[in-house]
Amino acid sequence: MIHGKKVVVVLPAYNAAKTLEKTYCEIDFNVVDDVVLVDDNSIDNTLEVAAALGIKHILKHEKNRGYGANQKTCYAYALKIDADIVIMLHPDYQYNPRLIPSMAYLIAHGVFHSVLGSRILGDQAIVNGMPVYKYVFNRVLTLLQNFIIWEKLSEYHSGYRAFSREVLERINLQANSDDFIFDNQMLTQIFYLGYQVGEISCPAKYFEESSSINFMRSIKYGLGVLSNSILYRLNKWKIVRSTIYQIKVKD
Repeated sequence: MIHGKKVVVVLPAYNAAKTLEKTYCEIDFNVVDDVVLVDDNSIDNTLEVAAALGIKHILKHEKNRGYGANQKTCYAYALKIDADIVIMLHPDYQYNPRLIPSMAYLIAHGVFHSVLGSRILGDQAIVNGMPVYKYVFNRVLTLLQNFIIWEKLSEYHSGYRAFSREVLERINLQANSDDFIFDNQMLTQIFYLGYQVGEISCPAKYFEESSSINFMRSIKYGLGVLSNSILYRLNKWKIVRSTIYQIKVKD
């Protein structure tokens, strides 16, 4: 715990058998109280590796439902086991697990309700192996999003994220896509409710086992990001009223 807050790390897993152990072993359990792994019907032995590591909370989708759907299950279960702070960490070892205490600290002490691990802060993304086309794609999309959304993030596309319980209970996650655009929808939902999003520098690794989407899916993702940004602006201007920007009604 930090400041009396229960910290839960969620691992949305798909074919992560080769990197899961390395990721898990760098989690600081002086801070983290629980780990939840949700397997999106992997075709490798991710579940066996998770069990061997002693991960207490292991869930499995009986069919592949998508990255966004995996996160929905992660967050719902984390709240079910009374998490105060939830940190989403990819089990592919692309992001540095040692940053978990810093991200959790910012939320536990009320500095932010959401924190991103940014690959762009520190200007080391390409040095650390980010493909040039992905870097350019990231920078152009972020520039356009900052202009449309009227915020100022270094990037909107990091998969390393921390959230307070309050945020997760208020935003309508189930209304979001089950695909990769989920991440972007979630950020705009947080902004829509008036929360600030903090960022810390996170050098990321790129290697064969790290997860990535191909060029065509990147194009689809980029178009989805821009559409979602415009939808956000139209909702802020009250021109339209979309389900994803309606506050979730508690059960």
